[in-house]
Amino acid sequence: MRKVNVAVVGSTGMVGRMFLKVLEERNFPIDKFYVFASAKSAGSTITFRGEEYVVEELTESSFDRDIDIALFSAGGSISLKYSPIAASKGVVVIDNSSAFRMDSDVPLVVPEVNPDDINWHKGIIANPNCSTIQAVVALKPLHDKYKIKRIVYSTYQSVSGSGVKGVKDLEDGLKGSPNTFYPHPIANNCIPHIDVFHDNGYTKEEIKMIEETRKIMGDQSLRITATTVRVPVSSGHSESINVEFYNDFELDELKSVLKSSPGIVYQDEPGSNLYPLAINAAGKDEVFVGRVRRDTSVDYGINMWVVADNIRKGAASNAVQIAELLLKDL
Repeated sequence: MRKVNVAVVGSTGMVGRMFLKVLEERNFPIDKFYVFASAKSAGSTITFRGEEYVVEELTESSFDRDIDIALFSAGGSISLKYSPIAASKGVVVIDNSSAFRMDSDVPLVVPEVNPDDINWHKGIIANPNCSTIQAVVALKPLHDKYKIKRIVYSTYQSVSGSGVKGVKDLEDGLKGSPNTFYPHPIANNCIPHIDVFHDNGYTKEEIKMIEETRKIMGDQSLRITATTVRVPVSSGHSESINVEFYNDFELDELKSVLKSSPGIVYQDEPGSNLYPLAINAAGKDEVFVGRVRRDTSVDYGINMWVVADNIRKGAASNAVQIAELLLKDL
């Protein structure tokens, strides 16, 4: 496998630093390596694989060099401006923002779910929302086997999903200091409000989960609703997912499908108090699934509990896995 030239945009942020960690851990084959950030961070240094790299300011000429893959996590406005510039220079952009996720010309990829979608990229590949990624890893094998009719998402999302400001609000709140980022205190509290509200009463985060699930699963007929909640947890998103199928199923067989599906760790032993926990998912790339049981209020339904590290699998690791899929074509 030949080595490739890689750039990380937003390299000093929470996800950007996790990009570096995951690239290093997975021994991604890198020849030349570049790190970009805003003017504020330019000139600082980052250590990667034992070497120091100077952070460069991202400009329109940053990609006037031999770069094969660029991992972006610098916000939607930066991605909208600079991703097309990079793509025009022959760089394949893997973008972690929401800028291109619902663009019909841009594949939205979770490698365990729809890896073949990278084949029709035009220079930009979108990394899905963190809460969507872990959900579809669990849902896609069930959809393939039993055909999903309806999904009800209820999420319990950690403050790291808001970046450093969210983490600081929780840390400050636990010390008794007032919140400065969230609209209400997050310490000892749950806030049913992630991102901005739409006129229909749903938040942008909830709409993301609905629309992205349909696109990734390749099925616009899926009936989906969502309620997303910020909880006082440092790391790891947890989700209660209610699924209704068109077809009947044997529960033991359904559990076997989940156990044998890629990227899933199945933890479901109620008698031993074994079920997925955010604290145990921290630092892991897998999606943890448990509490699988029939929903007796409908003919063919289940409830399940799905947990993952939102900064790793929900962002950095998924992006690096996409980059690994690209290697065979570079």
